[in-house]
Formats: sequence, C-alpha cells, structure tokens
Amino acid sequence: MREQLIIITNNPLSEKKFQDEYEVIFVDKEMKEVYNIVRDKIHMGHKLLTHPLMSSIKPNETPYRTICVSKEKNKGVDLDSLSIIESSIMTLKKFLNISPLPQYNEKILNDFQLIDYDLIYHALN
Repeated sequence: MREQLIIITNNPLSEKKFQDEYEVIFVDKEMKEVYNIVRDKIHMGHKLLTHPLMSSIKPNETPYRTICVSKEKNKGVDLDSLSIIESSIMTLKKFLNISPLPQYNEKILNDFQLIDYDLIYHALN
C-alpha cells in the first residue's frame, strides 16, 4: 500500500503524471511559492516527505520543484519538517540573490520538468 500523500508542484509534467494516483496541488508560479505552500501545509500539521532541495541541481538552476507532504495532519507542527522547509527557503533566496534563474528555451524547460518528475517518481517507487 502506498503512503497517502499530497504532491505540491509547479511542474506541469509532475501534475500530469501524478494526478490520477495522488492528490496534486499545482502551483502555476515560481518555486518560491511552492515552498511557501509547503510551509503552510507543515504549519497545518502535515509532515514533509521529500526534501525540497533533493538533487544536485541548485535552486537557481531549475524553475521546477515537486515536493511531497503527508496527507494526514498531525495535531502539532512537525518541527523537523518546519526546520527543513525554512532552511530550504533561505537557501533558495541565497542562490537567487547570487544568480537569478536563467531564461531557458522550451527544450531545456522540458528537460528540467523530466528531471524533477523523475526524482519524485523514483522516491515514490
């Protein structure tokens, strides 16, 4: 049995591939907003299931991020999850201040979508 979870993503490929099997929250905005929604979910009692900075691709190199949180809400805030997402938000801001996200062509954007999707797919399977 698969763990019940919610997928939060700004990656259209992840939304398309996961929507039939999982609850998907699609965020048609920048990665920062994905992180903010994940943080809000953690404050509501959800637990972080995948690391927001998973992969060796720096957060200012890819426009896409897919993150899994528990579907079940705990009564309190999971402090480990909160610490990880807050640290990830600070890391994202730090890297974007060093170098903003490049303007990629569609082929490269599709490659980044596939990489992001593949990371979560393999984490779940």
